Amino acid sequence: MFLAWREIKYSKTRFALIIGVVVLVSYLVFFLTGLAYGLAQENRTSVDKWDATGIVLADESNLNINMSMFPKDLIDKVDAPETASLGVTSSVVQLVEESDDDSKVNVTFFGIDEDEFIFPEVIEGEAFNGDNEVIADISLKEEEGYELNDELSLAGMDSTVTIAGFTENSKFNVSPVLYTDHSTYQHIRASGFGEREDEIISAIVVQSDNGDLNGIELDTDDLQLYGIDEFITNLPGYNAQVLTFGLMIGFLVLIAAMIIGIFIYVLTLQKSSILGVMKAQGISSKYIGKSVVGQTLLLTLFGVLTGLSLTLITGLLLPNEVPYMNNVLFLVSITALLIAVALMGAFFSVRTVVKIDPLEAIS
Repeated sequence: MFLAWREIKYSKTRFALIIGVVVLVSYLVFFLTGLAYGLAQENRTSVDKWDATGIVLADESNLNINMSMFPKDLIDKVDAPETASLGVTSSVVQLVEESDDDSKVNVTFFGIDEDEFIFPEVIEGEAFNGDNEVIADISLKEEEGYELNDELSLAGMDSTVTIAGFTENSKFNVSPVLYTDHSTYQHIRASGFGEREDEIISAIVVQSDNGDLNGIELDTDDLQLYGIDEFITNLPGYNAQVLTFGLMIGFLVLIAAMIIGIFIYVLTLQKSSILGVMKAQGISSKYIGKSVVGQTLLLTLFGVLTGLSLTLITGLLLPNEVPYMNNVLFLVSITALLIAVALMGAFFSVRTVVKIDPLEAIS
């Protein structure tokens, strides 16, 4: 490590360029990871809040909650420790006093019962107390400027809803969620599918004592039970998005490691005559090899940690509209992976050191 550090201090400009490349690549990897994680979370945060074991959908819905519709009284056919009826429909809202297209917001309505376990925690205002009142995701306040008691008009409908309270971490398919009672939900849903005499819901959310689906039974063939993880994975576009970003990040990690490895390898080749002289003086290949690995560790560690610091600062400066979210586990894992893969690349340089012939280097 002594030899590695002395060389870095001696050739500051050369190694500063290497560190700069590592910083930029690691910064890109960390930033893309934050974007990928944030975007993925905006698909599922409202589902995660349920802390549910599974979800029951219509048998013919193909695991698509938007295509699942069945009478609410079928909840009696589900035998589970905890059940909650859920109606889901999408809409477009805007403040009543607004009329321009830029003020319109895509939202998802969740029709729920106040006494069931999926009812959200209200962090501002109060729960809905009657028809046409909603609990809105806090992002509507932070990003759109909505406030308590604001009246929202719904696209294609003459009726309005009023914001009674705000909750947090409630997005579904990237859209903020508006929680309301089943009566209001039925009215909103009917605007797209027509009125029906019986109450229609989209799903029954279930919760078991031990987190196992085996204790949940369905007394009808019209419904199908799915695990909550399976449901999330099959959300439209969710899996493709996660896989796409995962491949991008994986390739970036490999590219970063290759860049570091190539730089160190080229530097080692340029120093072959000097290293040969050192070996002729009795310095072992093992010692020189350790120096090469130590040098790679120092460069990678400094570059990756600098990139990580820039990422954390960037996350604090980004506006609320950007779906960015850091995950400590991901950041630590990627940091370790970048360093580990870079060190693996350094061993190619160690092989070069071992093969250097002192006599050829001197001559």
